[in-house]
Amino acid sequence: QVQLVESGGGLVQPGGSLRLSCAASGNIFSTYTMGWCRQAPGKQRELVAAITGGGTTSYTESVKGRFTISRDNAKKSVYLQMNSLKPEDTAVYYCNLLQWSWGRQYDYWGQGTQVTVSS
Repeated sequence: QVQLVESGGGLVQPGGSLRLSCAASGNIFSTYTMGWCRQAPGKQRELVAAITGGGTTSYTESVKGRFTISRDNAKKSVYLQMNSLKPEDTAVYYCNLLQWSWGRQYDYWGQGTQVTVSS
């Protein structure tokens, strides 16, 4: 099993910044992708950003240029630096880890951390 523990959410004013952190532990394979998804009330969960083991990143269009995902392989951690936050960024943010073994995909989620952008 894999455990993911997120931290760093909170209340911030529009235009402000937050940094989310997620630490993974447990049975983690040598190759894995980590990412952040979010879910706002009444909306479907969406992938915000992801980063592969090799450092390749991807972002949903609405956060490009504002959010930066990074990872520390030694700490098995992933981070999401969120700048220029907007009210529409308000959501519960979930850390995600994907890994593969013998053709099977394993998908793990954190418990979520609330991000609220409001004046």
